[in-house]
Amino acid sequence: MVYEIIVGIVVVVILASLKVINQYERGVKFTLGKYAGIMQPGLRMVIPLFQKFEKVDMRTKAVDVPDQDAITKDNVSINVNAVLYYKVADSKSAIIEVENFGYAVSQLAQTTMRDVVGEVTLDELLANRESISKRIQQIVDKATDAWGIKVESVELKHVELPADLKRVMGKEAEAEREKRAVIIKAQGEVAAANNMAKAAKTLSASAGALHLRTLQSLNDISSDQSNTIVFTLPLEIMKSFTKR
Repeated sequence: MVYEIIVGIVVVVILASLKVINQYERGVKFTLGKYAGIMQPGLRMVIPLFQKFEKVDMRTKAVDVPDQDAITKDNVSINVNAVLYYKVADSKSAIIEVENFGYAVSQLAQTTMRDVVGEVTLDELLANRESISKRIQQIVDKATDAWGIKVESVELKHVELPADLKRVMGKEAEAEREKRAVIIKAQGEVAAANNMAKAAKTLSASAGALHLRTLQSLNDISSDQSNTIVFTLPLEIMKSFTKR
């Protein structure tokens, strides 16, 4: 009877000692509170009471950096948010060197984003969003090296501008479009005037050319019976008669 109890206890202890580590995980083992190694994927044993372990997910994680109020270098108050992608490169450091590495990465990303936005003007922020995101990624990645974290990328998702600034920028964009329209129209008129001048020069250089052009125009107009034609006699026609 005693033997069966001992065997039962041993079986229970062995079963309680077996732990499964998934392929995308690593286990950080501690023996009597001291680091004892990394548990690789598979079926592993942890001695109850004497040993414990913590699982670390090694997959890439996406952290939504919440909206942050920031002031740009030219004193414009804006609201920005971003998404940060990171993964654990060293499971030992992620457990031993920092408490709750996910929360720490998120907080560091928020403060870094505010600092970097404060170093650039609004125009630079809107025009160079990719390079600014890259700078945030580099700063956060360097700061988290000691935690065993690899920051893969940071993407600024949205930049919210004050309502009054939106109206000003809208008016500025409208004025710019109107300016371009006026310039294009003026360029077209100049090109048309140059073409007309060339055509007039060509017609005046040939005797009777203007007369033929006039007859061609009359023929085009006469195709519509509703048109009323007022015919004026060009001087070139009279000159052509006087040369005969």
